[in-house]
Amino acid sequence: MPSWAPAIGLTVLPHVGGLLGGLITRKEVKTWYTTLAKPSWRPPNWMFAPVWTTLYTSMGYGSYLIYKELGGFTEDAVVPLGLYGGQLALNWAWTPIFFGAHKIGWGFFEIVLLTGTVVLTTASWYPISKTAAYLMFPYIAWLSLASTLNYVIWRDNKDKSE
Repeated sequence: MPSWAPAIGLTVLPHVGGLLGGLITRKEVKTWYTTLAKPSWRPPNWMFAPVWTTLYTSMGYGSYLIYKELGGFTEDAVVPLGLYGGQLALNWAWTPIFFGAHKIGWGFFEIVLLTGTVVLTTASWYPISKTAAYLMFPYIAWLSLASTLNYVIWRDNKDKSE
């Protein structure tokens, strides 16, 4: 395998779920989502795609740094990359729950679990690569905003959550 392949593959990997989730989101943002009460402070819809593109690239490259530092998928990589894989699966699951199934409350509980897993992932990365851990900080900040937004939408639309 070429030496650059893990860097490219691990950096691109998070985008796979993001692209698939985008297919669900694109339809629902124009229909169901427009019917929901949303707070005035929410980011504009156009902002989500560039933010998630940046966050997916950062977390993916961070995972590569951990992979590289630990010599690949070794025994030492089980916890830090396992947590990373878990948070990535939770990340990819949120869109089908919130936008696909219209389960706003479930989405809130899922995003809280996701945020906790991202914090644990970041903490496990810090002793291995401070740079990789720092690449996760904007993600944690965005998830804090997204969790709050999800909660407020849930609170204000309990009648529209199926």
